[in-house]
Amino acid sequence: MESLLYHLIEHIKEAMPSLSMVDEDYGQLEAIDKEDVDTYPVTFPCVLIDIPETEWSNLSGKSQKGKAKVNFRLVIDCYDDTHYGSGTEEKTLERAEMVKDLHKALQGFRPEEDGELIREKSRFYTWSHGIKVYEMLYSVAATDIIQETVKADAPRKVVISVGKL
Repeated sequence: MESLLYHLIEHIKEAMPSLSMVDEDYGQLEAIDKEDVDTYPVTFPCVLIDIPETEWSNLSGKSQKGKAKVNFRLVIDCYDDTHYGSGTEEKTLERAEMVKDLHKALQGFRPEEDGELIREKSRFYTWSHGIKVYEMLYSVAATDIIQETVKADAPRKVVISVGKL
């Protein structure tokens, strides 16, 4: 799954160069207010990626086919006042455009030779410090092919004796 994560990070950063950060989600957002947690600082806007689970079924031998769930969180700091009459109401449209751009980059993308990303769920919510989180859950097929290598038998030692008849 680590190679899947690598391809997703590279693809998103290429598709959305305006992002300040694209990274594996290991709780950076939740650690913002915790002084006793050692983690890299989060910069905005960013996308945090997590692969929380994969359901596997056997193919043949030790190979398996799976359906991975991939969670993307587009995190934006929203320090603009967007109430009616503020003069900055369009900031909500800018955020919506970023969500649309991320979905456009992900929907149908084939991070590896297997399946394409398909969006299953989305939601958005607020976080502390004026942060908005746009979360989208996608699924993607993954195959883990394990080819057994057959060890050759130990070399045979042939001894030829020349004897007298």
